[in-house]
Amino acid sequence: MTLPFFKYQGTGNDFVIIDNRQSVFFKNNTKLIRHLCDRKFGIGADGLILLELDEEVDFKMVYYNADGNPSTMCGNGGRCLVAFAKALGIIEQQTTFRAVDGLHRAELLEDGRVALQMQDVTQIQETADFLFLDTGSPHHIIMVEDLAQVDVAKEGAAVRYSDRYGAVGTNVNFVSKQASDTFGVRTYERGVEDETLSCGTGVTAVALAMHYTGQVVRNSVRLHTPGGSLEVRFQKTDKGYEQVHLIGPATFVFEGVWEHQP
Repeated sequence: MTLPFFKYQGTGNDFVIIDNRQSVFFKNNTKLIRHLCDRKFGIGADGLILLELDEEVDFKMVYYNADGNPSTMCGNGGRCLVAFAKALGIIEQQTTFRAVDGLHRAELLEDGRVALQMQDVTQIQETADFLFLDTGSPHHIIMVEDLAQVDVAKEGAAVRYSDRYGAVGTNVNFVSKQASDTFGVRTYERGVEDETLSCGTGVTAVALAMHYTGQVVRNSVRLHTPGGSLEVRFQKTDKGYEQVHLIGPATFVFEGVWEHQP
């Protein structure tokens, strides 16, 4: 059978997106998902996203890592799916959709960026060596002096597979401060099992962690990743961090048809 697909990227974090409102996709076919995401034998992507019907909100987001397994929330993927929903005519400038971690609101801004509201964060763990928090996906954060010299694949894997996180693992972010409200970030993503050019939940975690530790006092933080720049805005409350928004570009790359061989 033929399977229409669309390719989107958000600051280099790229995704195969499929309109699955008619339930055309083989959701339990881990091998197929892995094949589609393969950069040598497939389309190539950090993950695959299905847009599906939802009875209460505009649509549902179903996300798979490049290894073919269902995953936790993907911020850049969410922004790309909002842009895709707009292209399909499902939404106009604002939307509410459902993801694995609950409901998300989003808005397409006049400058072309997408602002995606992330989940509230009430707990941040701080130690002498790292910070840890969950922004829809778990993130381990390490401050470094020279970001360019970090072997992200090696050092990230060591943390991801450490006894601390067990079989579930974690994403790992390496961070350096560049200005009063600007940080450089490189991320090792579980499921991809390598460095990605950008990670939306990762930069969100970094922004909140930097505010929590007093390294930034503003409620708007800029994050530079290898794939481009993102912005995170938030409000600090007695309960933690609320009104957390991940803001950045979501770009259509190309579309095609996959000839599926069962």
